[in-house]
Amino acid sequence: MLLLLAAIFVALASQAARFLVVDEPTKSDAMVVLAGETNVRPARALELLRLGFAPRVFLDAETRDLIYDQRLTDIAQKYVNRLPEANRVSVCPAVGFSTSAEADDVDRCLQPLGAHRVLIVTSDYHTRRALLIFRHRLPQYQFNAAAARNPQQFGEAWWAHREWAKVTFDEWSKMLWWEAVDRWR
Repeated sequence: MLLLLAAIFVALASQAARFLVVDEPTKSDAMVVLAGETNVRPARALELLRLGFAPRVFLDAETRDLIYDQRLTDIAQKYVNRLPEANRVSVCPAVGFSTSAEADDVDRCLQPLGAHRVLIVTSDYHTRRALLIFRHRLPQYQFNAAAARNPQQFGEAWWAHREWAKVTFDEWSKMLWWEAVDRWR
């Protein structure tokens, strides 16, 4: 019996990282790139924009962050201004300290657009938790997710690299905390 339980545990643990990833981009009224990673996420959103998944992209940028002497929102705006699709991409200032708080910031940016279907673009490991949070906090929208993959940071064979294991453990901890505590606040 103990051997059977150990085998089940190993089988489930081997799928721990795969469970975190939801990559189901669908046609939407708008796309939102969640704050945090500033290279792979925006690149994935621009790829999906060019493929016609949404007519508009909101690039979340944290208002409290400085990079040397520049606000991250200003850096993001300069980046957007240089894009060929600049007229279809906007910076959405994010004042929240968590994905849950960021949902309120996203709502403020989406309301004037009148969007109903929204595609969230975030790091692959963050997609499931982001969907859970956004669907709970903003039920007036229909959310789907597109995974921005960065193999240096995360992979589904989480045991193969130390960084992947840390990210998997961290994301599972956050997801369990969301389910057990934050969802009920």
